[in-house]
Amino acid sequence: MARRGGRSSDMDVSQTTGLILTILFTVLSVAFLYPIFLVLLNSFKSKLYISDQPFSFPSGETFVGMSNYVDGIAKTDFMSAAVNSVFITVFSVILIILVTSMTAWWITRVKCLFSTLTYFVFVFAMIVPFQMVMFTLSKVADMLHLSNPVGIILVYIGFGAGQAVFMFAGFVKSIPISLEEAAMLDGCTPIQTFFLVVFPVLKPTTITVAILQAMWIWNDYLLPYLVLNSDYKTIPIAVQYLKGGYGSIDMGAMMGMLVLAIVPIVVFYLSCQKYIIRGVAAGAVKG
Repeated sequence: MARRGGRSSDMDVSQTTGLILTILFTVLSVAFLYPIFLVLLNSFKSKLYISDQPFSFPSGETFVGMSNYVDGIAKTDFMSAAVNSVFITVFSVILIILVTSMTAWWITRVKCLFSTLTYFVFVFAMIVPFQMVMFTLSKVADMLHLSNPVGIILVYIGFGAGQAVFMFAGFVKSIPISLEEAAMLDGCTPIQTFFLVVFPVLKPTTITVAILQAMWIWNDYLLPYLVLNSDYKTIPIAVQYLKGGYGSIDMGAMMGMLVLAIVPIVVFYLSCQKYIIRGVAAGAVKG
């Protein structure tokens, strides 16, 4: 009887703990999502009422429909900025995945002092603050004529390589080397072995790296601001153009542009988010 009572007590404690955690995480979710909801809410209100009534729903005299979106697109040349952002994000992510996955495979399979040092250099790059190198970087980028959408992709590859190599290397260690040996016995070259055998197995980590890198590059403001010429604007830079002199801001247009900036990356994240925990865990446990 005592043993049954002890089990019942443990179940009650477990259920109570689960309920408390559920309530806690629900509150945290609401706290994080509420600012996004406010941005969406205010994007349909007149800029005259956003500051005075930020928490009220649009109604009658405050509701302006899609005019904030239309004004914001016209004032910021949003479409051109969106094309630049899509181009930079897509090709940066593709090249980061391609280059770093091959690098991680080489580091993991080739056991020598140079490969070990290379791995630690990539890991060290993860902890170097961007502020330490941003002025030197902008000068070098200007000297090498990287101040354009194609050139900045090379810069993003350098900054995104550390985390990506770390995650890929951790996952590659969990892949049985017998798969690669069998492929080579069948006549595959190292390049064929990687793309036909290793890379398909890396799918969970590849999607995780793609999501993390895409969210960073799409939302990045400082690096494009420092590197790109004024002729090229990404979405975060274009949104800043709504800020006028003496601190004046067209809040209505800005809210609309923020919504348009958020939607693509949120859709991409939600469509791939089931792979994130799986990929991070696979890349970290073996690392």
